[in-house]
Amino acid sequence: MNNYVIFTDSGCDTSTDILNEWGIIKKDLTVRFEGSDKEYLDSEIPVKEFYQRMRDGEVAKTSAINSETFKEAFRPELEKGNDVLFVAFSSGISTTYNSGRLAVEELKEEFPDRTLYAVDSLCASVGNGLLLYMLSEKKKEGATIDEAYQFLMDNRLSISHWFTVEDLKYLKRGGRISAASAFVGTVLNIKPVLHVDEEGKLINMAKVRGRKAALRALADKYTETAIDPAKGPVFIGQTESMDDAKALGAMLKERHGVDVQLYSDVGPVIGAHTGPGLVVMCFPGKER
Repeated sequence: MNNYVIFTDSGCDTSTDILNEWGIIKKDLTVRFEGSDKEYLDSEIPVKEFYQRMRDGEVAKTSAINSETFKEAFRPELEKGNDVLFVAFSSGISTTYNSGRLAVEELKEEFPDRTLYAVDSLCASVGNGLLLYMLSEKKKEGATIDEAYQFLMDNRLSISHWFTVEDLKYLKRGGRISAASAFVGTVLNIKPVLHVDEEGKLINMAKVRGRKAALRALADKYTETAIDPAKGPVFIGQTESMDDAKALGAMLKERHGVDVQLYSDVGPVIGAHTGPGLVVMCFPGKER
C-alpha cells in the first residue's frame, strides 16, 4: 500500500502548525488591496494589520491558486512514490478546487502508477478545517487513499456552517446583500445569521437584532442540528472577535457540556468578504 500525502489550501483557516500536526500540507491563496500591485500570500500578512486596513476603508481582493502552483507542490511527492489527496475549500466560493483538479488530471498522465484525487470539500473556513481534522483521524486509523477519498465524499455535506458578522458593509461589497438591506440593517442594528448550503455557497438564513441575539441564534442552530450536541466536535473561527467566539463557546458548554475543540483566526481569504467581526461555528450536523 502506497503512502499518501494530504494537501489543502488556506481557505481552511487552520494554522500551519496545527495542519502539520495532522500531517497536512497547505498552499496559500493570495490577497491584495485595491490600488496596490503588492500581492500577499494568505499567511504572509498579519491578520491584525489586514483587518485594520479594512476598517480604514481599504478593499481587499483575493486570488485563487493556479494549477501550476499545485503541480509544483504535488510533483515532488509523486516522485518519491507517494500518492496525493488534495482537499479544496468550496468551489461555490473559489476556483481553487478547479485549479487543483486540473493539476491532478495532468499529473495522472505523467505519473500513471500513482493515485491522485482532488476533492471539492463544499466547506469553507473552519468547516473545511473540521473536515480535514476528521480526515486526519481516519488516516491515523489506517484508511487507504481510496477509503479517505470515499470518507470525504460521504461526509462533506454533514459539516454544518453557521456564522454572523458585525458590520453589513463588507457583505454588501461582496454582493451578498443589497445596499438597501445593509443600510436598513445598520440603522436597526440587524445582524444576519448565515450558513453554507449544499452547493458550498453563502446563504442568508435569518435576521436578528443585536450581536448577543445573533450569538444565541448560532447556539440554537447547534442545539437543533448537531448530530451529538454533547460530543461535538465544534470548531469556531473569528475575525478580531475572540471575546464573542468564546461567549458562543460558553453558551454551548452551558447547554450541552461540550468544549470547543478549536478556536481559530479567520484569515484574509475569507475575511476579505466578511470583514472584522465574523464569528463562524462548524460541527457535524444532521443537515447543512
